[in-house]
Amino acid sequence: MRILPVLCALLLLVLQGVTGLSLARASHQECERRGGFCSPLSCPPGIGRVGLCSEQEFCCRMRWYP
Repeated sequence: MRILPVLCALLLLVLQGVTGLSLARASHQECERRGGFCSPLSCPPGIGRVGLCSEQEFCCRMRWYP
């Protein structure tokens, strides 16, 4: 019976990580709303990747952007 709370806590941690993965894909409009731009294949040097616009395009944004 002591293992039941541990299993519940572990299950919550796993489910919390899975929900974060669903937020990675966005549209062109969502990327622009976040202050980014869509770039094919990869982001330019010095620019961070913050999501996906499509299967071949990344949403890129300056790292210091608020």
